Amino acid sequence: MIMTGAEAIIESLRNENVDVAFGYPGGAVLTLYDALYKADFRHILTKHEQGAVHAADGYARATGKVGVVIATSGPGATNLVTGIATAYMDSIPMVAITGQVAVPLIGRDSFQEADIRGITTPITKHNYLVKTVEELPRALKEAFYIARTGRPGPVVVDIAKDVFAATFDYEYPSEVKLRGYRPVFEGNPTVISQVFEELRSSRKPLLFIGGGVNLSDSSQELRNFVEQTGFPVISSLMGLGCIPYDHPQFLGMVGMHGTYAANMATTECDLLLGIGVRFDDRVTGLLSDFASKAKIVHFDIDPAEINKNVIAQIRVIGDLKWSLPALIKRIGDAASELKEQVQPWLERVSSWRRDFPLTYEQKKDLVMPQAVVEKVSHLTQGDVVVVTDVGQNQIWAAQFYGFRHPRTFLTSGGLGTMGYGLPAALGAQCGLPDKKVVLFVGDGGFMMNCQELATLADCNFPVIVLVLNNQTLGMVAQWQRMFYGGRYSHTSLKGHTDFVKLAEAMGVTGLRVTKPEELDQVLTEALAIRGPVLVDIRTPEIEDVLPMVPAGARLDQMIMGG
Repeated sequence: MIMTGAEAIIESLRNENVDVAFGYPGGAVLTLYDALYKADFRHILTKHEQGAVHAADGYARATGKVGVVIATSGPGATNLVTGIATAYMDSIPMVAITGQVAVPLIGRDSFQEADIRGITTPITKHNYLVKTVEELPRALKEAFYIARTGRPGPVVVDIAKDVFAATFDYEYPSEVKLRGYRPVFEGNPTVISQVFEELRSSRKPLLFIGGGVNLSDSSQELRNFVEQTGFPVISSLMGLGCIPYDHPQFLGMVGMHGTYAANMATTECDLLLGIGVRFDDRVTGLLSDFASKAKIVHFDIDPAEINKNVIAQIRVIGDLKWSLPALIKRIGDAASELKEQVQPWLERVSSWRRDFPLTYEQKKDLVMPQAVVEKVSHLTQGDVVVVTDVGQNQIWAAQFYGFRHPRTFLTSGGLGTMGYGLPAALGAQCGLPDKKVVLFVGDGGFMMNCQELATLADCNFPVIVLVLNNQTLGMVAQWQRMFYGGRYSHTSLKGHTDFVKLAEAMGVTGLRVTKPEELDQVLTEALAIRGPVLVDIRTPEIEDVLPMVPAGARLDQMIMGG
């Protein structure tokens, strides 16, 4: 079929079952946007390219599909970089389509030219520079295949301006053949038997689950394994929701802001099964003392993650959709034996969970941020998608919201990108129109992409934006308070911006909470509103996220709160 490059892109997106793209037009992609107009393809126009890329990320995390973002050349493409890096660190499937100057102008410092392929090489699974229209279908087919298979991640397809207008006989490839890229699904079955033998000899085993369980949609397989063995479970930030927060074997989040039970269990266990985790430094604390009494078994689809941070005695390389069912099958009739031998250990760690719960001090006449999260958790019963920005709001949400389901906690974990929350919530709501989306965001992170309130209003997406407004760059100020002698260098955010008026000016309902007795009523009202709503919640200027393990300390060296 004869068509232009721009038409071929749209047809390729349809072949990949893409139902929406996020983006912002510009000179190099005008031909593509003209084709989008004629084709009536769904496109969400954000107010900034960074908003578009974070929205595509939120869409991908919430739905499990590949997020698609479009931007023009030069500054349009470079405005995507932070969002691409965010997706790369958290293994989020994304295809970024960028315009490039025309082929004769490449490499001449032409107007709005930037080498986006070179810029994004360290933060993508792969990227392309398409200079001829004939190579376009293959590049797009490969881009989507690479983005969604194996360990997911972002792929950039940079397309020269003249390619969009060129015509050719379009045919979309039916398969992908890439030398050197063979994503593993099934691993070595003999390794599963080795793991089983370790389970039989362990008396203090511990499951450590991470974002890979969410990304592989293996939550049900994980729960089957947990029920079969009776083993206690801890989670990374990215693994929250894969096990219900109130499951009797779940000890909570581990690491810098983890629970006492999770951190102590890690310190005392004799076998640690890391399932879809990176062993990030915010989890391990002092690396040399991390799980020092335990044998490590690492389940991961990416061989590059094995032994990168923590040395594993057994490496289970393969998709969790293969390895977890294979291990469950291997355990078989030995399940009751495993449950019996682990029971004393489970009782011990459960006592830690019971005796040292997450807590905080209710300060008189102040709206405590932890109480906000608890109240939302109570009102929603875990049946919403929670998105956070980065900082104290992120950790309070992780600690005090009762997550029950996978893919219901979206946050920038690896890169820690402030400004992520609002556009990611927009993308999640776009992908899941029948779900309620609630965003917890600090006043600092909110201002970094606050323009996307206007996009919420334009689309009438019913996102609830809860600004935990302490007029401070909270987490940075906490570190200044703890480790820099209380010298608050440029972390005060006291200003004259009225968030309620800002929301109303952009077409979003604005509400405010200043007293504890207002919280229940205002949150109930916000949850009932059908369109987008922002609630400006005034919280204490000084309030620490605790527990906290200082950077470089052991997990059992927690600063406790309450």
